[in-house]
Amino acid sequence: MELREFFEHLSGARRVYGEPYEKDGVTVIPAVSVTAGGGFGHGERHGPEHGKENGGSGGGGGAIARPAGAYVIKDGQVRWEPALDVNRIVLGGQLLLGLALILIARHLRRRR
Repeated sequence: MELREFFEHLSGARRVYGEPYEKDGVTVIPAVSVTAGGGFGHGERHGPEHGKENGGSGGGGGAIARPAGAYVIKDGQVRWEPALDVNRIVLGGQLLLGLALILIARHLRRRR
């Protein structure tokens, strides 16, 4: 895959919306939330104490895609059905529980 094709693949609606499919008169168009990032670097170090030129370069990137939901088309009506991210719900519950335990412990210490 050429670099141009790679960036075309990462951009646009093809990256966010899946292929529509139909069953029993209902059309479903899945959608995802995509977050991507990248970076590049370059460095050089010169000086007589080094005896030779030093240099460096690097780069990296990544993307995360999570289900967002789907558009459901039935009888000419379109509705949005959000995806349920159970992992995010569990993590949020754990964070709230941890915060509650910290607050309870602080409250009990002050009462002594």
